[in-house]
Amino acid sequence: VAFKYPAEQSTTKVHDIFVSIGRTGAATPVAILEPVNLSGSTVSMATLHNSGEIKRKDIRVGDTVIVEKAGDIIPAVVEVLKSLRSGNEHAYIFPSACPECRTKLVKLKEDEAVWRCPNISCPARVSRRIQHFASRAAMDIEGLGEKNVEALLESKLIEDPADLYNLELKEVLKLECFAEISAQKLINFLPSKKNPPLAKFVFALGIRQVGAQTAIDLADKFKNIDKLAQASLEELLEVEGIGEVVAESILAWFRDPDNIDLLKKFREYAVNVEEVRNVSGGKLDGLSFVITGSLTAMSREKAADRIRELGGTFQSSVGRGTTYLVAGGSVGESKL
Repeated sequence: VAFKYPAEQSTTKVHDIFVSIGRTGAATPVAILEPVNLSGSTVSMATLHNSGEIKRKDIRVGDTVIVEKAGDIIPAVVEVLKSLRSGNEHAYIFPSACPECRTKLVKLKEDEAVWRCPNISCPARVSRRIQHFASRAAMDIEGLGEKNVEALLESKLIEDPADLYNLELKEVLKLECFAEISAQKLINFLPSKKNPPLAKFVFALGIRQVGAQTAIDLADKFKNIDKLAQASLEELLEVEGIGEVVAESILAWFRDPDNIDLLKKFREYAVNVEEVRNVSGGKLDGLSFVITGSLTAMSREKAADRIRELGGTFQSSVGRGTTYLVAGGSVGESKL
């Protein structure tokens, strides 16, 4: 049993609701809120999770609601204060088609809560996929935020993550959002990301159900991208923590013709994914670490990489196997 301090809550109003399409096609309703201070930051949006959650909590545009940061991170609507309704509130009608590409939304399974856009070429999905690929926890490519990625897509300079490695300075400089220094910095930076660690690369691919830890487990098991790509369902199920749903998702990704072409494209652009070499006898062998708060000498991601390089295990949250909890800056007193 884990005892946790209750999350800090605030009251605010729902001004509007819109649907955001993620990299896997998940259509997530998001509430636009009257800005409110919550746990040290200003919150103006909150996830509503799915259409069923909106119905269950009877969340309407114009409602006064209680919000909190789920897990101290993601703002979410906890409860509607129905006694404060004026009669001007109105129910939100969940769309039947993707707001980005107008493809009909579907559920992969009847009992699934999430509606999805099945169009792999949906502009929103493509953009989110590339943003995820470049994110700090994945390939950590500086200078590729949402606006820059969308500018590159709109100008047809890229169509997928592999195209990032084929960018030319003269083409990037034509875009308004790139100044000469930022464009040069991006082009100079990309070659340093051509030999990524297997776990980082697998996570960056954005395979549904595969988070950072699962990517590490897959890398430890299969050692290189080719063996992982050819893995059978039975071999995937041998990996600790991977069940049938995750295994089938991985299998489907590597069997998809578009993804097979994507991996070929990476090779054509000289992206060589590093093989995993077992670290034994390292200084941190047998020890497990969790990091909370900000570090001064390096990012959390780099600290995690160093822990693994020295034979230790990096964990996302405290468990019975945790040896050390490293507390950095900006950690609340109650949490400490």
